[in-house]
Amino acid sequence: MAAAQSRRALPVGGWLWVTWRLVLHRAPLPDSLALRVSTAVKRAAGELVIRGWEAAIELGAIGPDTRRGKRFGSIGDGSVICFPSNALFNEQYIHIGSGTLFGPQITLSAGMTPGQQMVSDTVISVGDRCLIGKGSGIVGHLEITIGNDVWTGHHVYITDQNHGYEDLSLPVSRQVMPEKPVSIGDGSWLGHGTVVLPGANIGRHVVVGANSVVTGDLPDNCVAVGAPARVIRTLD
Repeated sequence: MAAAQSRRALPVGGWLWVTWRLVLHRAPLPDSLALRVSTAVKRAAGELVIRGWEAAIELGAIGPDTRRGKRFGSIGDGSVICFPSNALFNEQYIHIGSGTLFGPQITLSAGMTPGQQMVSDTVISVGDRCLIGKGSGIVGHLEITIGNDVWTGHHVYITDQNHGYEDLSLPVSRQVMPEKPVSIGDGSWLGHGTVVLPGANIGRHVVVGANSVVTGDLPDNCVAVGAPARVIRTLD
């Protein structure tokens, strides 16, 4: 009973009395009351933080009608990029279909740096009803095409550019970065931590196992795993 009473909110008169003792007389509070005050303050502060964060998530989300959303080449109805994002730039070269959801901490960029001029109006294309997991990155330089109904786990990385390393007289960071188009077919699923590298061509209805690295072609209707990813099952 005493514990239940200690958790009750202080009445208005109680708060006035606490304020009078603390501010006007600077008198210490009894231990039991000090604990109640401390608990109430912590709860109020915690609730304020939670509500503030929920408001930030809602207000910071990017959709077709938001100011940030209008920077994209196109975003279809019902598509959302959750807040917060990691990096979004050169959005005018990125096209997103309808009903597609990008999780928080996403990286979605065309080119290496903000303001970079690209050779094509569409560098990244993501279809309808896709789900791109939290912490994933899609970084395009030439052409990345993701079909409809493609889902990914968290922390998936898709890129059409890699680092050259063949010239032993130069650091890898200074060598030519080869680019090859990437495509992912309708209805495919990429597991957690999958990496899709330049030249990858993933067919329709393909399941790629967690932490796999896709470097080449995967045919329609199959399951592939490993680094590099290999087909382990064909779906009839």
